[in-house]
This record gives sequence, structure tokens and C-alpha cells, in this order.
Amino acid sequence: MSKNLLSKSLYLSLIVLILQFLLSCATNPVTGKKELSLLSYNEEIRLGREADKEIVASYGLYDDPEVAEYVDQLGQRMARISHRPDLEFHFRVLDNPVINAFALPGGYVYITRGILAYMNSEAELAGVIGHEIGHITARHSAKQYTRAKLAEVGFGVGYIFSKEFRRFSDAAQLGVGLLFLRFSRDQERQSDHLGVEYSTKVGYDATHMSDFFGTLNRLQEVSGQDLPGWFSTHPNPEDREAKTLQMAKERQQQYASKGFKVERDHYLDLIEGIVFGEDPRQGFVEKGYFYHPTLDFQFPVPADWQLSNTPQQVQIINKSQDAAILFTLSQQPSARAAAEKFVNDTQGRLIRSDYTKIKGLKAESRVTDVQQQQDNLRVLSYFIEKDNKVFVFHGFCSPGKFTSHESTFRYTMTNFDRLRNKAAKSVKPTRVKVVKVAKGGVLKNVLERYPKGNLTVEKLAILNGMSLTEKLKPGNRIKVFNK
Repeated sequence: MSKNLLSKSLYLSLIVLILQFLLSCATNPVTGKKELSLLSYNEEIRLGREADKEIVASYGLYDDPEVAEYVDQLGQRMARISHRPDLEFHFRVLDNPVINAFALPGGYVYITRGILAYMNSEAELAGVIGHEIGHITARHSAKQYTRAKLAEVGFGVGYIFSKEFRRFSDAAQLGVGLLFLRFSRDQERQSDHLGVEYSTKVGYDATHMSDFFGTLNRLQEVSGQDLPGWFSTHPNPEDREAKTLQMAKERQQQYASKGFKVERDHYLDLIEGIVFGEDPRQGFVEKGYFYHPTLDFQFPVPADWQLSNTPQQVQIINKSQDAAILFTLSQQPSARAAAEKFVNDTQGRLIRSDYTKIKGLKAESRVTDVQQQQDNLRVLSYFIEKDNKVFVFHGFCSPGKFTSHESTFRYTMTNFDRLRNKAAKSVKPTRVKVVKVAKGGVLKNVLERYPKGNLTVEKLAILNGMSLTEKLKPGNRIKVFNK
């Protein structure tokens, strides 16, 4: 063995010995086994609490107290019989149309209104909530964090982990990023087991958990690709639908004398009226304009620029992706205060400063150069006062391209106005409507009698968890839409 190799070997051995002293082994609450963990229970809770603020700000909470209370009560019942009953759990319904549910370390579980619309019983929901609780009780996020930290050490094993893990190696920087690291298939299987266990323990028919996975599979088949929400964070184990069904049957054998609830009608009563798809009241694009009925404003969108609307901000990016406009709300009391704070916070070099009016509204504009890690950006900003709020535009690109984009920036920003489009003011979202079938027949024919929104008959059948050939009787209840 060469001297270099020997010194490296001793060095690595020393690292391992130091790690053995410095790293604590925690007992996994689910398995009862000791396992290496670089994220303490207290750090796990702190991390979840901090990231929760970002999640709520990014997605927004669904404004329906009855739905929120229902989900929280169901989740709390299951948390109390989980492997971590002393942990303070939080269950939130996000105002997002994507079909997804996910968990943050430290007891935070999120259910989107999009996934609620596609479920068809309380038993399905219990299975999915139990699955997410399982990710927390089995400390799956803590394991991801530990793997990320070990990847940094560099003693050989570091290279078996992807750059995606290494990006989130510091607890202070982890935040929401850790949430979107994909769990392993083994972790998904374990959470499936726990979802079945927890939902069965509180009295639900866990076989209906497999119905939900069947719905996901059918949606994936008709779309021809992975669902952007669920499968982005939940890898799909092989034969999941059949295996969760088998898990549930085996678990129920331990409670042979006990009946298990499905609660389809109760669940349908709850979700009737839930918003389906994008909610136009929170902003939509039509004929070259962005309209926001709730906040009562409009502004033009540059042709061929891509707009993305979130509760936190509107992002507009050109086709070549060398220029962008960000639109958001400031917490400052005036346009001038917001402008001064932006320049101070970015430590920008002020090029031009103006007081102006936009459609009769007080406004401040600034042109600044902002130093980035590698490149400079030139930013045109407008700060506009309206209804005791300060609306902010930032248009930015490299200084060399600013002249070619400035007129586009200014056109969008200086045409900000109160909502003048009467039709946009009265726009309403699509909502789920639950109806009783008056006349029986094959589902495909029955669905043709009702509003289908923008869904095909096949997708509407999936929404109901049924096949197109399923026979309905008078009085059976199905989900359709209000328009």
C-alpha cells in the first residue's frame, strides 16, 4: 500500500471514528431500531415549523372552515393512535388544484383541494392521511436529511447520492426543499403499511385506500405521463393497488369482530361545492390580460410570455428566458417606503427615481442595477398604491438587454388598473356538485345528462371512482359540476 493511500485510509478512519462520537443514534418510533440520524427531534420540529410558513404562503389555505375542521379532526384522531402520539400534528387543506398530499418533518400534513375532489369516501381520505402520518412517524425526512449530510463528508459513500440531495445539506437551507426530495420506494411501501394500520385502528375500511391508488393509475394512463403533484414526491411501488388491498385485508383479520366504516355519503356531503381546477377569482389570463377579481386589478401580459400565478407572486417570463417580470404585494405602508426598502435590501445602485401616477394611482418607479453572485441585473420597478395596498412590479434582465426589454416592461406596468372588465368581475369557479341519479343506467349514459366542466366523460368517471360501464340505480349519488 502506498504512503498516499495509507494516509487517506487513516484519514477516513479518523473521520468515521469522529462521526461515531459526534453523531447520535436515534430510535425509530416505528421499527424500534437504532438508526443514524443527524436531525434531532427538536430540529425536526423547528424545521417543519419554519417550512410550514413557506408552504402556506406559497400555496394558500383553502377558505372553507368546515372542510378544514373535518380534515384536521380526522387527522388528529389518527395521530393519537400513531407511533408518535406525543408529537403535535397540524393538518392543513391547501387551495391548490393539483392532486397531492405531502408531509413535512415535525408533524405537518398537507392535503390539496384537488385531491379531495378525486376521493370518494372518508375511508380513502383516512388511508391517504395515514400514509402521510407514516412518513412523519417513520422519520423519512430525517433519513433524507441524514443521507444528504453524509454525502457531503466525502468518504466514498458521498458519491452514491445525487446532487439533488447534496443541494439541501444544511438544516437552515433545507426548508421546503427537503419536502420535495422523492422518498424511496421502500419508504413509500412502509408508509402504505402505516396508512393501512392507522386507518384500520380508527375504524375505517382500509381496502378503500387501494381505490385511491387505482384512481391515480387511471389518471396517469389517460394523461400519458406522471401526475405533476403526487408522483413528483411519491414514487410508485410496483403493484401498489393490489398490495395495499392485500395489506388491508390482512390487517382486518386482526379485528374480525369489528365492522369498518366507508362513509361515502358523509364524504360526498362534505366536498359538495369544493372548487375544482384553477380558481379564476384568484387570477386568470384572457385575451392578453391578467385579471384578478378578488383584488380588483388587471394588467396586460406581453405576447408570447409565459405567466405563472401563485398566491405569493405572478411570474412572467419571455420565450428566450432572458427577461422576466415579477408582480407581488409589499408589506410596506406606501409606495415610497416599498421602493426605498427594495433598493436598501438589494443594495442596488440607483440609476433613476421618479414619482408618477398610474391610471390615477400614486406610484414610484426605480431603475437599479443589482449585483448577483455571477451577473448583474438591471431592474425596472413600479410601486403602486391601491386600496391601502402597495402592488409591486419588477422587470429585470441583464444590463446589456435592458434597452430591448424596457418598453415591454413599462407597457405592462403602466397599464396596471382597477378591474374594468365586467365579465371578469363576475367570473365564478367550477365547483363539484353531488346529484342523485333520477333514472338508472350505464354510467357513461348517465353522465351525459349533467354538466361535465372541461372534463371528458372518461375523466368524470375517474373523478367518481367508477368505470364507464358501471350500472347505476335511481338514487345513486355521483359527482358532476355546477356548470
